[in-house]
Amino acid sequence: MARHGGDASGPGAGELAAAHWTGVGRARLAVLALTGSVLVPLVVAGLRSVLWALAGIAGLALAAVGVWWTLAHTGVVRALGLALSVAAPLAVLALYAAYGMLWPACVALALWVLAVAAARTALAPAHTTAERAVDEAPRHPWVLMNPRSGGGKVGRFHLVEKARKAGARVILLEGPRHQDVAGLARQAVAEGADLLAVAGGDGTQALVAEVAARHDLPFAVIPVGTRNHFALDLGLDRDDPAAALEALTGGVELRVDLGYAGDRVFVNNASFGTYASVVADPAYRDAKRHTILGTLPGLLTGEDAPTLRMRAGPTRAEGLQALLVSNNPYGRAVDAARPGRRARLDSGQLGVVCVRVADTAQAAGMVRGPRAAGLVRASAPDVVVEADTATLPVGIDGEHAVLPAPVRCHSAPGALRVRVPRHRRRTPRAGGEPADWPRVARLALGRPR
Repeated sequence: MARHGGDASGPGAGELAAAHWTGVGRARLAVLALTGSVLVPLVVAGLRSVLWALAGIAGLALAAVGVWWTLAHTGVVRALGLALSVAAPLAVLALYAAYGMLWPACVALALWVLAVAAARTALAPAHTTAERAVDEAPRHPWVLMNPRSGGGKVGRFHLVEKARKAGARVILLEGPRHQDVAGLARQAVAEGADLLAVAGGDGTQALVAEVAARHDLPFAVIPVGTRNHFALDLGLDRDDPAAALEALTGGVELRVDLGYAGDRVFVNNASFGTYASVVADPAYRDAKRHTILGTLPGLLTGEDAPTLRMRAGPTRAEGLQALLVSNNPYGRAVDAARPGRRARLDSGQLGVVCVRVADTAQAAGMVRGPRAAGLVRASAPDVVVEADTATLPVGIDGEHAVLPAPVRCHSAPGALRVRVPRHRRRTPRAGGEPADWPRVARLALGRPR
């Protein structure tokens, strides 16, 4: 399947040069911020700042242990874990405040965070998916809307009326657990629909996207769901879902990848292990927090705890408790500013994040972030997930499924034609790997990458 249309445009020489100099500026900012994060505590406390840094790291490690005890145990141990996860960082902050080190520590931490963020993005210029101008508007657009998504955004933004005014046939999803979403989309294609759109959650989007890709029809996303990670990575605005309706009358077209877990499509991710088992619990939808706290101890340390194996290209891992396979790699496993964001949707690669925490020591080691022994990251076009069971529970874009083991996941490059507004937000810059400081320093000095 062709990756892009004939009149698609990519970055030109000017854009590449601008990206290079943007990278140089970010590298210099990273070096300056890193230097500042070291100098501030040194100026205030001299060599004793090393001891203060060790105290802070110890507090974080104890907090990580507390979180592990809270999630993996019950009763007294859980109560102790909850107390430790709160008390450890508070004790460190109180100690800093008592000795006049609170403000230097906060300044140093802020500079360090800035340095790492700039370093991670300095070597990876922003990627822009090639766009194709739309020759003509669809004649028979079809839109499936879930009135309950996002707390009723469909009604608040008058999306039904606006879509019909744009010439679309609108189908309201009533009782999504009992309706065949993919069947509705296939029926729409049989009746002549030449664009399929969804105003709903990521799971509903994946079902309709598969039908659109199978018939090589354009697909549009109207971001009304609570999370809508796929829409965010397309540059759509969740606070203004009506703007996405431009796709019904014009806009531009992108070619993006789809992910497959067995024969099931996902636009965001497929999760295995603990989260997939939690989602499988019938009580999860109505009592998420209670269900998670009630089932995690058995899933993490009990006899029925899942143990997974994974193969992704040359990367092998076993004894895994949780595994996430994403349609294109996530920038970072944990990112408070942009949780679950992908810099691109057309790399032809699956991202893999695996977690293996068997004891308290490994839980404490998670403070190392991407370098933690209990965290495995990889990317490959194909990923195989194995277990010692005949079937595996899988959370596919948040929806529960059971697939025969082993489960082969693969990327379908450029399988989906997506219509988006001409003017929209851009995707975040890449930057998921640990900062490569020697390369950042060379770039900051103006040397070639």
